[in-house]
Amino acid sequence: MTKTYTAIDVHVHPGTKEFLSNAMGHYADAAEKYFRKTVPIKTETEMAEEFREEGVFGVLLAWDTRSATGLPPVTNDYVASIVEEFPNDFMGFASVDPWRGKTALSELRRAVECLGLRGLKVQQIAMAFRPNDRQFYPMWELCCELEIPVLMHCGTTGLGAGLPGGGGLLLDYGRPIYIDEVAADFPDLSIICAHPAWPWQSEMIAIALHKANVVIDLSGWSPKYFPEELKKEIGTRLQDKALFGTDYPYISPKRWLSDFTDLGFSEEIKQKILLDNAKRILGI
Repeated sequence: MTKTYTAIDVHVHPGTKEFLSNAMGHYADAAEKYFRKTVPIKTETEMAEEFREEGVFGVLLAWDTRSATGLPPVTNDYVASIVEEFPNDFMGFASVDPWRGKTALSELRRAVECLGLRGLKVQQIAMAFRPNDRQFYPMWELCCELEIPVLMHCGTTGLGAGLPGGGGLLLDYGRPIYIDEVAADFPDLSIICAHPAWPWQSEMIAIALHKANVVIDLSGWSPKYFPEELKKEIGTRLQDKALFGTDYPYISPKRWLSDFTDLGFSEEIKQKILLDNAKRILGI
């Protein structure tokens, strides 16, 4: 990141066929209905240009839910290739399938040490696991060793929303309280909890306030739909612990930033949420 940007989006999925068609598979239509938006497939260049035009630097996320969904991943190599081509527009987070055990650990190490990715992304509902399950603790131990943050999903999800049985996905995996135990057991692990965590918003706020190593990102919702409790907290007690994120391509940086401006926060608060907090957490 050598160019000056006005905001850092910490939650960006590739708006390309690798994510929207391949990795989403039979969940793609349901996700679009959930976000009430038809999402066009873009090229890597078009995606980079969109972020550049908005003055936003993006954290691009890999995705690997093979064991739980049977769908192909957005590979770490693919994300690394985009970062290599557009280093002034994106940095990358790895993803590994937690059910692959030692293979997942080896892949995470390779993604960080060889590919240069800067964090780990997990989506517990899509991956069907609870982060406080001790069999997955070696993954958090490795994150600490590699000194990388982990981005964990919180709250409901558009994945499978509206399908019979929710497409077989269980929302319970997205409860923030399971992350609380991980944060306590790994105080050196930097944890970014993704999305307003509805219907467990108060639970998420309590954890973020209690655990120094936990912050939140505000992706997946337009700011105009933020609950009043969340708006109050990110303007006061969580002003140093809230990060801008979109959940692109389902929400664009342009739309999110416009709606955020309408909330009326001070310039100091906006500077922290849009840029400064992410720079501190990501080591930029």
